[in-house]
Amino acid sequence: MRHFLDFEKPIAELEGQIEALRHLSSGGDLNIADEVARLEAKADRQLRQTYAKLSAWQKVQVARHPERPHAGDYVAALISEFTPLAGDRGFAEDRAIIGGIGRFRGRSVVVIGHEKGADTESRVRHNFGMARPEGYRKARRLMELAERFALPVLALVDTAGAYPGIDAEARGQAEAIARSIEACLRLRVPLVAAIIGEGGSGGAIALAAGNTVLMLEHAIYSVISPEGCSSILWRSADNTQEAAEALKLTAQDLLKLGVVDGVVPEPLGGAHRGATETIAALGNALDAALQPLLALDGAALVTRRKQKFIEMGAHGL
Repeated sequence: MRHFLDFEKPIAELEGQIEALRHLSSGGDLNIADEVARLEAKADRQLRQTYAKLSAWQKVQVARHPERPHAGDYVAALISEFTPLAGDRGFAEDRAIIGGIGRFRGRSVVVIGHEKGADTESRVRHNFGMARPEGYRKARRLMELAERFALPVLALVDTAGAYPGIDAEARGQAEAIARSIEACLRLRVPLVAAIIGEGGSGGAIALAAGNTVLMLEHAIYSVISPEGCSSILWRSADNTQEAAEALKLTAQDLLKLGVVDGVVPEPLGGAHRGATETIAALGNALDAALQPLLALDGAALVTRRKQKFIEMGAHGL
């Protein structure tokens, strides 16, 4: 059964009517095809109107949709001969970040991504995509492995942020994130990152400091969540929607600001309504972004990547 967001209630009612009519039709001789077609057209029109004018807060809700495809879905569909690699060789395995070696469009690559999980059990196992220090140290280890064997890196970002627990802080969370960002910036092979859902705080940029940063149409990317921003600036959760607007966290805003390099369209109604199409579109975008980078040597890749982020600072971003 499809999960509907609060602002999708009118669409949910129409689709519920359609399903009820189809069930009624299948159980007898009634011909209600015309009524079903009319309701389907109305639902499609309502869906288009709704998604054509999403507010920043509504974009946040879409980016967090539980049925949205996660990193594991992209890896399964886009990466052949995938071999997962685990552990940071220092403390433990962190399942919030998945990674390994495989083939993307016939080329060997290293893939790293945040994995939120698809149901209650897997979400708990992956800690809702919020990594501890060992997760970021694993990411750094995989980037170093990629450089050693001259393999491009694809990063799939989808996290509310790094895990804020006491145990994570005790094991050096800030240092681990900083080292991961440093590894991204110093990497002498191409690094293409894609924000596929939430891109939250340092936990996201730890994997996203790439040569090219892509973003799905309804994904979000921000230094802090709207809820966190509201609690700090207004000392209340009542200003979450206002905070979402002020943060300029949508793909469209960030493309204008030059924070991301491209926006990948999603099917009508968001990635959760068309996972196969979304994954295919991102695969094409990743391939298009990767091709020109493959022609550059290590020094040029590092210089361009560093300059990209320096220019953001020079423009006050």
